[in-house]
Amino acid sequence: MKVPAEIFRAYDIRGIAGKALSAAVVREVGRALAMLARERGAPTFAVGRDGRLSGPELSAALLDGLTAAGADVIDIGVVPTPVTYFAAHHLGCHSAVMVTGSHNPGDHNGLKMVVAGDTLSGEEIQGLRRTIEGGIAGYAGQPGKRTSANVLDAYVERIVGDVKLARPIKVALDCGNGVGGVIAPRLFRRLGCEVTELFSEVDGNFPNHHPDPSRPENLKDLMEVLKQEDPEIGLAFDGDADRLGVVTKSGKIIFPDRQLMLYAKDVLSRNPGAEIIYDVKCTRLLAPWIEQHGGRATIWKTGHSLVKAKLKQTGAPLAGEMSGHIFFKERWYGFDDALYCGARLLEILCREKDPNRVLEDLPNTPSTPEQNWKLAEGEPHALIERLQKSAPFPSAQRVLTIDGVRAEYADGFGLARASNTTPVIVLRFEGDTEAALKRIQEEFRKTLQPLKPSAPLPF
Repeated sequence: MKVPAEIFRAYDIRGIAGKALSAAVVREVGRALAMLARERGAPTFAVGRDGRLSGPELSAALLDGLTAAGADVIDIGVVPTPVTYFAAHHLGCHSAVMVTGSHNPGDHNGLKMVVAGDTLSGEEIQGLRRTIEGGIAGYAGQPGKRTSANVLDAYVERIVGDVKLARPIKVALDCGNGVGGVIAPRLFRRLGCEVTELFSEVDGNFPNHHPDPSRPENLKDLMEVLKQEDPEIGLAFDGDADRLGVVTKSGKIIFPDRQLMLYAKDVLSRNPGAEIIYDVKCTRLLAPWIEQHGGRATIWKTGHSLVKAKLKQTGAPLAGEMSGHIFFKERWYGFDDALYCGARLLEILCREKDPNRVLEDLPNTPSTPEQNWKLAEGEPHALIERLQKSAPFPSAQRVLTIDGVRAEYADGFGLARASNTTPVIVLRFEGDTEAALKRIQEEFRKTLQPLKPSAPLPF
């Protein structure tokens, strides 16, 4: 079967539901996954799905494909992505698939896949495509079994048994009509919080705002509730609740790289000398902060599956990405979980006299949000390869090329990296002052624009 190559991405499988990502394609992916899981000795899958309208059809197709090729499946229903990851541990099956479009538009969907404890990425995902197109995945003589399980109670109790709040705290939760709404209000009430709910009803039309807390415009409703009512802090979740947004009482957004400072300080207080991992999009203030608190800072590639692999390889207790994926290995399982992350944040803040001041006082400098330079399919990686070979930015103190090009200066940094999910080059800039920020942007402009003069830069 010929399948659309563009849906097989670096970190997952993703596309427009009913078009490139059809039920027929998902069924074949299920067969290929079953074959891989049998080879790795973990042929039982926990399968969950988010609240998207295409979820029931695609989930049913996935179950058909998995069982047709001899894998057993445990259907855990409509749950957040981290609950599906948790199920693989809790049920002892070590393989899982989450049918989710994450933070993408409502007509998108996708598959996040774990086989024998490893999150699939890169070449492994391309291997599934080759298996399908080569007709290698067959049908088992004995189809796999289907069962179902409710793991939400176990998930809540596992967190409540781990996270202890020193005092009750008032929190506003914006689930964005994503699947986090099935469990977030209940979890935080069980932790002892007084909860104000926004958009907890799971609705694949996302009628109130897009479920992506990395975009400030999607946090306006949460800011308004914090301004008008009495919650002390606001937490926001993306469509599948594996990315966290944080807003203070005064309406300040605490972006994930600054959140990571607080988590790192806490983890290092119990694990002196430990390694903390962060991705290339994060602030350059992170490394000195980690070192100041007795840790070792490691910068790494962007991508939830790539960071999880690095976490497993190094044994680090904590990792984080600018996108909002935070990975606790200390006291947790090492997967990205915005619900658990929010609980850990409140555990830290509850010990403080003024929680919002603690957040707002974290080191900060002028910076830009992620900016996307839109190009044609295939161009971003080609242009970044050209940039890497040209030995750019001679005035920088160091130039990192582990994921794109990150030029670090005495007073800031600039980043250009090819997205692995859309045909754009992702740009981010930071400076100790506004003048430094503008200077670095201008240096990047002079270097980047000649690579594609017909495509205007977004800054």
